[in-house]
Amino acid sequence: MLLATFKLCAGSSYRHMRNMKGLRQQAVIAIGQELNRRALGGPNPSTWISQVRRRSSLLGSRLEETLYSDQELAYLQQAEEAMQKALGILSNQEGWKKESQQDNGDKVMSKVVPDVGKVFRLEVVVDQPMERLYEELVERMEAMGEWNPNVKEIKVLQKIGKDTFITHEMAAEAAGNLVGPRDFVSVRCAKRRGSTCVLAGMATDFGNMPEQKGVIRAEHGPTCMVLHPLAGSPSKTKLTWLLSIDLKVRKKREPWANS
Repeated sequence: MLLATFKLCAGSSYRHMRNMKGLRQQAVIAIGQELNRRALGGPNPSTWISQVRRRSSLLGSRLEETLYSDQELAYLQQAEEAMQKALGILSNQEGWKKESQQDNGDKVMSKVVPDVGKVFRLEVVVDQPMERLYEELVERMEAMGEWNPNVKEIKVLQKIGKDTFITHEMAAEAAGNLVGPRDFVSVRCAKRRGSTCVLAGMATDFGNMPEQKGVIRAEHGPTCMVLHPLAGSPSKTKLTWLLSIDLKVRKKREPWANS
């Protein structure tokens, strides 16, 4: 299930990612690599995560309610809650366990979080400036299917303010259709605080995008990506990714279950 989850949501296999070109190669390679913090000599993750959480919370408290409808305010609040919860999980350095490790040092870490379930954490340094990664992940969000073979299509259903979006993502079917067709409706937000950028989100309800026949509505969240320039190397970006996902896999009922 771990392999299927990451193939569905984070890009294809490691070999396929190594064959991709340019920035998009870097963006996808980023998902699946583990950061060696001591060798990189960057700031303590909890320091800048705390700064983003504090500043983001202050921003949320200053929202001018007259600018948005009640529904839009609800989406803004949900996006803020997703960000705060995801950053809270990342800021807690205890309890992470290694799931797997590649020969080159790539790792997948995980732990079980109360009321959330099992979450996965990946960290890497990408040889691209933060601005270019931000452009690829946020400003060109709807083009994700061009470089991520596991995303069939992603559409922005509604934009709220400058940095909050309601999106519909249709996942490409995995080889052998092991997990079946899935789609996701999520509220996402992108916050920039100084030299740090956080992309967060979670599953939401959107009346104009009901569940589709033959497609299982899976759920993200809370999830986030954190981009931060590498200390001493502004042309490189430290990327941390937290994944929490429910694929809504239905267990097969035993013959005696209906008796």
